[in-house]
Amino acid sequence: MSLIGEPLRRQEDPRLLRGKGAYVADVQRPGTRHMAVLRSPHAHARIAARDFEDARRSPGVVAILAAEDVSALTPLPVFIQPPGSRQTSFPILPAAKAIYVGQPVAAVVAESRYVAEDALERMHVTYEPLPAVTDVDDAVTATAPRLHDGWPDNVAARREILTGDPDRAFAGAHTIVEGTFTMPRHAAAPLEGRAALASFDRDTGELTVWASSQAPHLYRTVLAATLGMEENRIVVIVPDVGGGFGVKLHYYPEDVLVAVAAMRLHRPVTWIETRSENLAGTVHARQQRVRARAAFDAGGTLLALESHVRGDVGAHLHTKGPAPIFTTGVLMPGPYDVRHYRARIEAVVTNKTPFGAYRAFGQQQGTFVMERLMDMAARTLGLDPADIRRRNFIPAPAFPYRSAGGWEFDSGRYADGLARALDVARYGELRAWQARERDRGRLIGIGLACYVEFTGMGPSKIMAAMGNRQGGYETAVVRIDPTGHATITSGIIEIGQGIRSSMAQIAADVLGLPYEKVRVVLGHTALTPYSAYGTAGSRGAVVAGGSVREASRLVKHKATKIAAHLLEAAEADIEVVQGRYRVRGAPSAGLTLADIAQEAHRGQRLPEGTEPGLEARYVHEPKNWTFSSGVHVAAVEVDPDTGAVRIAGYWIAHDCGKVINPMLVDGQLHGGVAQGVGAALMEDLVYDDEGQLLTRTFMDYAVPTATYMPEPGLEHLETLSPHTPGGVKGMSEGGTVAPPAAIANAVADALAGRGVDAGAVDRYPLTAPRVFGLLRGDEHVR
Repeated sequence: MSLIGEPLRRQEDPRLLRGKGAYVADVQRPGTRHMAVLRSPHAHARIAARDFEDARRSPGVVAILAAEDVSALTPLPVFIQPPGSRQTSFPILPAAKAIYVGQPVAAVVAESRYVAEDALERMHVTYEPLPAVTDVDDAVTATAPRLHDGWPDNVAARREILTGDPDRAFAGAHTIVEGTFTMPRHAAAPLEGRAALASFDRDTGELTVWASSQAPHLYRTVLAATLGMEENRIVVIVPDVGGGFGVKLHYYPEDVLVAVAAMRLHRPVTWIETRSENLAGTVHARQQRVRARAAFDAGGTLLALESHVRGDVGAHLHTKGPAPIFTTGVLMPGPYDVRHYRARIEAVVTNKTPFGAYRAFGQQQGTFVMERLMDMAARTLGLDPADIRRRNFIPAPAFPYRSAGGWEFDSGRYADGLARALDVARYGELRAWQARERDRGRLIGIGLACYVEFTGMGPSKIMAAMGNRQGGYETAVVRIDPTGHATITSGIIEIGQGIRSSMAQIAADVLGLPYEKVRVVLGHTALTPYSAYGTAGSRGAVVAGGSVREASRLVKHKATKIAAHLLEAAEADIEVVQGRYRVRGAPSAGLTLADIAQEAHRGQRLPEGTEPGLEARYVHEPKNWTFSSGVHVAAVEVDPDTGAVRIAGYWIAHDCGKVINPMLVDGQLHGGVAQGVGAALMEDLVYDDEGQLLTRTFMDYAVPTATYMPEPGLEHLETLSPHTPGGVKGMSEGGTVAPPAAIANAVADALAGRGVDAGAVDRYPLTAPRVFGLLRGDEHVR
């Protein structure tokens, strides 16, 4: 029986559930010193003077690192540089000017963390404050302060998209809907913040770093380039990771500083991020303002789309450059057959923490804009929201489909997905319930959101053409030991998504082994093959899983060849039944994989020309991205006296190609929905006009708890991808993409019962004060 599609439990769960997880903070090295980071209290200020002598004389302080101590090092790289980007790197520590609150300006190393933290109060920096800019529209005015010397304005990168003739389509449209949509600033807020422990062996010249990272091989590459070291003298080890969500794909000043300190002191040095540091110093995400309009004919057919995406990248481009903002513009047409499209995309710098990768990587914003426009058009034209979507989906026979944004969608059944979502939600009954309750004065709303999710990041050459200086391939080595157990090594990283178990499941299925006999080794650059990208972009099962599948097939082919030789049969006559290689139609018990592996490693009775050993290495370079899809349905109730939004029900139909493990897929979708609900209803990193971050703890930056989460009803479709082994597509971000759009559409539907304009719900989070302001027509509260 095939193991693919079986809900097998994760291999690591028993250890984690018993509290035996080991994170960077749990790694103990004799003589470890502790680092703390001095951060700028100003959003924009010249650094006039530094005086660290008081701290240097403090008992227990062993080193201080300032800008001059790292000035000779290579700056940190911006990996994604679309044509026209103005920035290719950023400094480890600023020498002359601080450009956001929380920016590292120095570091202190001490015998304990307490001493290091206390020493920060004795480190004195004289600042000369400069005007700050905190809004993207203000930042692009002619009089705005310039953040970077030599730039003519504050736009770090631009792009324009033009498909068809949108001007002509708009001129002939029956109905045009438009709006300005505002998306908030978000923090990924993983349970485990960033962390690193560096140890330098001066006798061998080797640097070992334990890091909470999603991409350890690139971590090593970046460290080698920055420090000027030979890369083969650096080992990066990733123990258990307490969540990543994209922010641990980035490379930060603290990563370099902890290594520099260890090399100078010849002692291990550790740095563990606090929560306030995480909210202020780890990359932010999401914040955009999008002006968009859509043209329709009288029957609700979408004729054209136009958008102006202005994204807030913070003080400078970080590791992932402007890519999330560009993704918003490229993917905004979503699952709809849009043939006329214009997009203007701008990545704008402001005096805020730099921006970067976070689960749903620009897709949440584009989906919010597109789905709000679809609902606004449905209201204007008197159509059911489901009907207007059904009329505009890309038809299944059109695949492969070149989207208006320029990407080639591999496969999809979007109308079937909508039908499945409506069925699981019992849409007709929902509408009837809504009508009954409205008659009783309750504000009930129902919202839909449809989306396409780009997954399986790659291939390398297409990424290069887009300005991405990272590879899109993944490598796996599958080895069978003489006892018949399999070991897989891969450069991908387990961050809680279950990729370790998925790879074991794939290999066990191909090799005919019990799942428990497959071990997966990850997170050690000296033991695993190079990964040029890491865990990101819903690519683990697609790209790394593809490499495991193909390497396992190579191993199985060799095992079959050896079995045929030992059983004196033709290869074509060998079959594998219940883990035994036997001659088809013959009565013998055959050979186990352990029997074959023993002979392979002994090397004495092998077919002519066959190398001893039983292992294979496969590099999987995907042919193209894969595109998953989904439909979310939300039912909400709005309290008319407070504006509070309660989710009454939530349903999903999701299509990620062949499902490897439905339990893992369901868990990823549920977790993604939780983050999406937080985005829709509460999460917002707030700055004042001076660039001060006002939400620096979980007392101020609200994240959802279990009480906010519905139990989603969930249905799967399986539309196979032609690009991948097994037809697999990625899915880890899909649950996060749609909730703000679905919930906003539901809130707008509920407020329609009180005469609130369809376009008034033009931003999130939809907090109680904001929704109450909509009910009262209070623009200030919005």
